[in-house]
Amino acid sequence: MGREHRISERTRLEAVPQTTRRGAALRMQAADGMGLGGQMWRHAGPSRMRPVVVIAPATSVHSRYYGRFAEYLFEQGFDVLTFDYRGIGLSRPPSLRGFRADWVDWGEKDLDAALRHAEAECPGQPLHVVAHSIGGFAIGLAPANARIRRIVTVGAQYAHWRDYDRAARARMIVKWHLVMPALTALFGYFPARRLGWMEDTPAGVVRDWSRMAARFEDSVRPRQFVAGAREADLLVQRFSQVTAPILAIGLDDDPHGTPEAIRRLLAYFTASPWRHWHVMPSDIGAVSIGHFAFFHDRFRETLWPLALAWLREAESPEAPPGRLLVRALR
Repeated sequence: MGREHRISERTRLEAVPQTTRRGAALRMQAADGMGLGGQMWRHAGPSRMRPVVVIAPATSVHSRYYGRFAEYLFEQGFDVLTFDYRGIGLSRPPSLRGFRADWVDWGEKDLDAALRHAEAECPGQPLHVVAHSIGGFAIGLAPANARIRRIVTVGAQYAHWRDYDRAARARMIVKWHLVMPALTALFGYFPARRLGWMEDTPAGVVRDWSRMAARFEDSVRPRQFVAGAREADLLVQRFSQVTAPILAIGLDDDPHGTPEAIRRLLAYFTASPWRHWHVMPSDIGAVSIGHFAFFHDRFRETLWPLALAWLREAESPEAPPGRLLVRALR
């Protein structure tokens, strides 16, 4: 079966019940005072040998979607923190109309707050990140990103339309670059929940997504300046602070996280060694995986060990599914 027939037109999240069996609710503050919500899975007693993992969500995906994966990592001996970006899920204000937030805020302020909160709660423990979709982009924007020890990304990219899978590109352009901004202009935010697509989304995030150029610095805050320097150029420089080894997982039937999209983002991590690992559904006997389902617990025995082995040893498990596409050594 050809690739074009394997890609689903659906981008709705599969229903994953919220899992709070071990996660404790948390509140934290970003540097600008914005309150953020999340959950934390903690083992009893401190241990400098036990890493703490921060899970950085995809655009407008509620943090509860990652609850089962967080429990899995907890069961494997990690402490884990999940959180919602401002405007989403546990960090949503009473109204999104007129609420100011963009992708830079999500990385520079919100993911950064999660990293610092994890460090404060688990002092001396190694800090790792698992990032889904835009979460991988957010890593490069976070001022505290140099403190990360290991990184796993899944379908990580920043939505440049030319990188969408060719078979799905026309539909995706209509959906994400025409319908989404049009509805946002009408409502003052994107009412995605009414459509069953994802969580409602702040207008600034919609602007970044729908206008993203091949180089993100040409689209993201290109005319804003900080101490005389163009802010977009300063953001690019921040990516070079990251030295953690990166395992970038791509799924063959993910129309967002194509090999081109993943490598476009990886090119900004100029100081990190990375591996681009590519998995086809047939590698694990699955019909489809797509952009979201990596974190569904039906892949606990097949895909999750990829992330686990990297977080433990910065290596792949024995006989992993899929294949290495590209490797960059620093």
